[in-house]
Amino acid sequence: MRNRLERFAWTLLAYNIGVILWGAYVRATGSGAGCGAHWPLCNGEVLPRAPTAEMLVEFSHRLTSGLALLGVVALLWWTFKARPAGDPARRGATWSMIFMLAEAAVGAGLVLFQLVADNTSMARALFMAVHLVNTFLLVASLTLTAHWLSGGSPVRLTGRGTLGWMCGLGATALMLVGVSGAIAALGDTLFPSSSFAEALAADLSPTSHALIRLRLLHPALSVAVGILLVLGVPRLPVPPDDTRGRLASRALVVLATVQLSVGFLNVILLAPVWMQLVHLLLADLIWVAFVLTAASVLAARRAEVHVARAAEPAHA
Repeated sequence: MRNRLERFAWTLLAYNIGVILWGAYVRATGSGAGCGAHWPLCNGEVLPRAPTAEMLVEFSHRLTSGLALLGVVALLWWTFKARPAGDPARRGATWSMIFMLAEAAVGAGLVLFQLVADNTSMARALFMAVHLVNTFLLVASLTLTAHWLSGGSPVRLTGRGTLGWMCGLGATALMLVGVSGAIAALGDTLFPSSSFAEALAADLSPTSHALIRLRLLHPALSVAVGILLVLGVPRLPVPPDDTRGRLASRALVVLATVQLSVGFLNVILLAPVWMQLVHLLLADLIWVAFVLTAASVLAARRAEVHVARAAEPAHA
């Protein structure tokens, strides 16, 4: 049962990344209003009749998101059934459920408040920022749950000094890069340019829409954080016997390097939809690799885990 639960947790993580990519496709193709201002129904119907292309894209995203919610419910139930009280995987599964419900609520808000399709308001940008942060926290929770179900050690945050601050600042920096990327992608979708020169002129023009002028923030943050990852991650004290942590830290450096190149191409090619999806996939993989690396660096030693469990009440 344990091996099946582990495989299910990792598969669910991969599936949710696929759902995230499909959600980006909905935004990039302007299909967010495909079901009108209705949620959870599509144009007031359970199964839409005579659907348009936009409706099919949006409706399929809702179906895949619904399956993701059911998957997290199953993960929560299965983890609580298979793992004892106090096991970190239980906490990970619980947080996954919380952030999944928040994800559904934010997605519903985007539709019900009509912050989709051609809406150019800053309210939409703020909603997307909240959506992105919640998505990152959901992916982190799913990653840690799978990690702990696969034998990963619990994380200890207290008394870690510089290491704790480094991991916290790294997580914050990556989320800021993600938020700026979501806003930049929204600007690319709503205000497309016909050439790189035209796009750059629009970025620098004081009369351009705020979403256009904010696009410059993303490459600046991406380059700074990417360089910090490439130079800083190899210096982190990943335990030599932690195979998953060592693989994750190496993958993080490689992915960050590749992402910088892909980001440059994305700008030069004027952010075509397929490139946006590749860029987002790499961002998600970087986040997963970072979470696994941080979990390895901040892992409690086995002796600490035994002491903590021995201190738990007998009825727990």
